[in-house]
Amino acid sequence: MAAAPLARAVVKATRDGLTAEDRALAEECPVAMVFDGGTQAVMMATPRDLEDFARGFAKTEGFIASDADIREIEIVRHEAGEGIEARLWLDAAQSKVLQARRRSMMGPVGCGLCGIDSLAQAMRDIAPLPHDIAPLPLTPLLGAAEALRGHQPLHDETHAVHAAAFFHPSQGIVLAREDVGRHNALDKLIGAMGAAHIDPTAGAIVITSRVSVEMVQKTVIAGAPVLIAVSAPTALALDVADQAGLCVAALARKGQFEIFTHPQRIEQG
Repeated sequence: MAAAPLARAVVKATRDGLTAEDRALAEECPVAMVFDGGTQAVMMATPRDLEDFARGFAKTEGFIASDADIREIEIVRHEAGEGIEARLWLDAAQSKVLQARRRSMMGPVGCGLCGIDSLAQAMRDIAPLPHDIAPLPLTPLLGAAEALRGHQPLHDETHAVHAAAFFHPSQGIVLAREDVGRHNALDKLIGAMGAAHIDPTAGAIVITSRVSVEMVQKTVIAGAPVLIAVSAPTALALDVADQAGLCVAALARKGQFEIFTHPQRIEQG
C-alpha cells in the first residue's frame, strides 16, 4: 500500500481572513537506477510504484528489450533524505549489452563527444509502429481524459503530480500511475503494463501533461498506437510522431480533442 502524502501546516488567506490548515504535499526523493551494480541515472521521483518505474525506465531508455531481460528487481530504501535505489539485475545476454554500452560511454572529460552523443540519444531512432494495428473507436476515446480524473488519488490530495494511464475502449482506464515527473509517471505506467501483460495495441495512453518528444518516444517504444494528452504538443514532438506512426490527440477536454498526426489510427464509432 502506498504511503500517505506528507502534510504541512499552512495559513490560508481569503477575504474572510487567515486560518490555519494542513496541506497534503507530494513526496519527491532521489531514485537511483542501478543496473548490474552500476548507477545509470538518478531521477527525482515520487517513491511509489518503484518496481513499475524501474521496468518502464529500463525499457524506454533502451537498457532492456523486454521484461524477460530482467532477472531480478530490488528496491532498497536508505535512511531518510538519502534516497532509494532501484537495483535491476539483467540476464547474461543483456548484461553483456549493458557492459558494451558502458564502455562506449567512457572517454576523456571535455572531449566534446559527450554532448554530441547526448544529443543523438535525445533524438534517437526508434522503430515505427506497425501499419496494420486495428484503429480504435472514436466515441469512447473522447471520454478518456475525463475518465483519468477518477484515477488520480495523489493529485486529488496534493495537486502537484502528473498521471499516465492506459485506456481500453471497452474497459475504460485499465491502469494508471502518478508521479511528480510526467516522464516518470509514463515510465511507471509502461512498467506496470509489461508486468500485467497488457496488449498496448488494444488501447491508448492518456497523459495529463503536454506532449514532448520524450513522451512520444516512450509511447512508441511501449507499442501504443494513440497518445491522448490534456495539453498541447510541441512541433518537434509531432515531427517524431509523424515518422513513428503515432496518432497524437491533444487538448483533450470536455469530450473533444484535436488529432494532430495519423488520424487513421482512430475511426468513427
